[in-house]
Amino acid sequence: MAPAEVLGAEVGRKMVLQQAEAGQQRPSSSSAAVAKVEAESKGKVDQVVVAAAAPRMLPPLSSKAEKFPARPGFGTVGKRCRVRANHFLVQVAEKEIYHYDVVINPETRSRERNRLIINELVRLHKQYLDGRLPVYDGRKSIYTAGALPFTNKEFVVKLAKANQREEEYKVTIKHASNLDLYSLRQFLAGRQRELPQDTIQALDIALRECPTTKYVSISRSFFSQYGHGGDIGNGAECWRGYYQSLRPTQMGLSLNIDILATAFYKAQPVMAFAVEYLNMRDASRPLSDQDRLKLKKALRGVRVVATHRKDKTIRYKISGIPAAPLKELMFDQDGVRISVVQYFKQQYNYSLKYTNWPCLQAGSDSRPIYLPMEVCSIVEGQRYSRKLNERQVTGILRMACERPAQRESSVLEIVNRNNYGNDHYSKEFGMNVMNQLTLVDARVLPAPRLKYHDSGRDRVCNPSLGQWNMINKRMVNGGSMNYWACITFSSRLHPNDIGLFCHDLAQICNNIANEYDMKPCVDITQPRRQESVESAIRNIHRHSSQVLAEQGLTGKQLELLIIILPDISGSYGRIKRLCETELGLMTQCCLPKNVQKGGKQYLENLSLKINVKTGGSNTVLEDALYKRIPLLTDVPTIVFGADVTHPSPGEDASPSIAAVVASMDWPEVTKYKCLVSSQGHREEIIADLFSEVKDPQNGLVAGGMIRELLVSFYKATKCKPSRIIFYRDGVSEGQFSQVLLYEMDAIRKACATLQEGYLPPVTFVVVQKRHHTRLFPENHRARDLTDRSGNILPGTVVDTKIFHPTEFDFYLCSHAGIQGTSRPTHYHVLLDENGFSADALQTLTYNLCYTYARCTRSVSIVPPAYYAHLGAFRARYYMEDEFSDQGSSSAATSQRSGLAKQLPKIKDNVKEFMFYC
Repeated sequence: MAPAEVLGAEVGRKMVLQQAEAGQQRPSSSSAAVAKVEAESKGKVDQVVVAAAAPRMLPPLSSKAEKFPARPGFGTVGKRCRVRANHFLVQVAEKEIYHYDVVINPETRSRERNRLIINELVRLHKQYLDGRLPVYDGRKSIYTAGALPFTNKEFVVKLAKANQREEEYKVTIKHASNLDLYSLRQFLAGRQRELPQDTIQALDIALRECPTTKYVSISRSFFSQYGHGGDIGNGAECWRGYYQSLRPTQMGLSLNIDILATAFYKAQPVMAFAVEYLNMRDASRPLSDQDRLKLKKALRGVRVVATHRKDKTIRYKISGIPAAPLKELMFDQDGVRISVVQYFKQQYNYSLKYTNWPCLQAGSDSRPIYLPMEVCSIVEGQRYSRKLNERQVTGILRMACERPAQRESSVLEIVNRNNYGNDHYSKEFGMNVMNQLTLVDARVLPAPRLKYHDSGRDRVCNPSLGQWNMINKRMVNGGSMNYWACITFSSRLHPNDIGLFCHDLAQICNNIANEYDMKPCVDITQPRRQESVESAIRNIHRHSSQVLAEQGLTGKQLELLIIILPDISGSYGRIKRLCETELGLMTQCCLPKNVQKGGKQYLENLSLKINVKTGGSNTVLEDALYKRIPLLTDVPTIVFGADVTHPSPGEDASPSIAAVVASMDWPEVTKYKCLVSSQGHREEIIADLFSEVKDPQNGLVAGGMIRELLVSFYKATKCKPSRIIFYRDGVSEGQFSQVLLYEMDAIRKACATLQEGYLPPVTFVVVQKRHHTRLFPENHRARDLTDRSGNILPGTVVDTKIFHPTEFDFYLCSHAGIQGTSRPTHYHVLLDENGFSADALQTLTYNLCYTYARCTRSVSIVPPAYYAHLGAFRARYYMEDEFSDQGSSSAATSQRSGLAKQLPKIKDNVKEFMFYC
């Protein structure tokens, strides 16, 4: 929703805001509305009144009309310093850029093929291009620096196709538009709000043209053989490369370059891939149906080359793996049925060995092409798009990990190797790329003081370099745990060791938190080997209830179950699904190796999680406690975090999962409640923020996650929020307008159904971690400018030079580096009705990073967004049974038909704690 559209109440809101800032009381709500919210808190909601009281809702505006708030100024708080950013200034000469539409007939889907066609056209028909050097996006557009001597012309290009006959293409080039550099300069100078995206796209394509001819291009990234990182298992290898993007910034056009590493298929025979991927000793035994389906999923869409013909090299794209073994496959040849094995012997004098294995299928189901695996090899340079296993992720991280000084050097090496100054295409379009990283003014914000319980020796803590410890401290609000139990599925641990572990953990919890019973309510349980994990947990849950009832504690339930996980991984998701959606049981899972190693640090980390799971708070910002944080503690304020997680590549029928969390205490802002919902596959806009359902008795009933969380806030604090701060994670720049438009509309509607005229001002901030800006210390050897890992200091904030020319955004590195190069978080304000200054929002965001409950460190993204991410990720486990590929045909059928897309209902007592696990 645009700032101008506030349901006709913008003028009134500004007056209310001014009164609130002056310390005056906001206009009181009607007594009927207050009574209605109170009724909701008692579970007696008259939904008909809500629908009738809702004000008229205006439809969302067009995304083109969306204007994000201008920067309110630059921040001044903090110790000043300078950092280097992996941005390179790009100077652009005054040139006329022309855009031409391209149509290739017959159409090809391959960008690589399209480029070959256009390159051949340029080579053969230079005389018709008037000496211009065009650049091509691989699809429908060509750009030139100057006009071509025609407005519409058709060319004929003949291109050989992999040792086959020549294929003829008709290429039509038609003038589409002229691109204006004046508008770009006006935008960069802040005198124009509308981004000339077409012009920037044309210049970006010009800078990418030369690298595209030298490297393997994937989206905005380039990879090549020089960047081989090594084998990472399961038929994949790590390739190193770089990301490149042209961006409009305050200093002008900037080329953002960053080092990357990703997984590629190894160029090898398909049989070798299959044996490695399926973890087989050799290919002597037939494939099971489960293994066939796993292999089919891994190879679908992969390009292979057939090696059985000496005269031709033909490439195919794998579309499937049929169930029948090779020796049973028959087809018609000139009206005669013949087997694939016979055909290869007769046609190519090739005796196939692995006839018990299925073959690969290329082409369509109606016109399949069958290829024995043993005559196919995987083509080099194909990205491994499947979900990586733990070993592969570890391998990539190990090969990609670089300390800041090393990473900075690698970035400069890329720039020097590409030699943009001598790039013919850059010269053609009048661009000159500087070869030095941009030096940017920065500030290091002071760390907040943290308040702990007065019964501890240290009541206040001053964190150092983004971290602290629990020595001489007690939780500010300790929880209590009277009924707990422990179950172990590990065979490597001795029962005495488990008993000692439980005793030490309970003792630590008592020392730093509050009242925890030292003994479990039932004996530590180790199920029989043949008993399933789910069955064992149900049994201990049932048994503990019986024991408590026998002790005269009827109605009491197990409050916490400590679970020592099996030695073999794979049970965690099933455990969380069972306990949080069926039993309503809070759990603390522990890895056997960590229990065996033990140690005070591990036990203290567990106690942090257990304390918040049992209703406590670990620490609180001292300034929040004494209401000294501007635009947070002056009036009741609710802080939201929201995220959407999408299924892994290849899981085409799995839904996306949205999570929304909201603070449930004020002014402390330490406790959060989480709600999750499933929605359409890879849909980014959160669908269930607001909903209306027609009820036969009550009419139109309002609901949705925002409304439920607002009501929960009222129940917990006894006051309704007078301000909303909404941190939205996971939104790309291209989705800003759409997400703001529809999600703000949902927030407005949710508020309006609670009270007539209830429109609390909203600040909507997008949180981005998946970007490619890195910040390096100006001097890598200066100890006062770096942390222990060599990274910039926690609290480093930057809001000049490399940012949007006019909009309100900043980078904040809120955490201490552990290994590699720290990635700062990008915060971009899409709506600000609360009037935050740069200092106020930057300081608030940084301070909140110290309230993350699961560790004694400041974290890299603001906790509400972090919790939402964890909640959405957790909810993925709840749907694992419906959408995981277990290799069965029924599971595959279920995925294709889109069945079981609804999340199981999470028990109410778990919603406030599920993301702490």
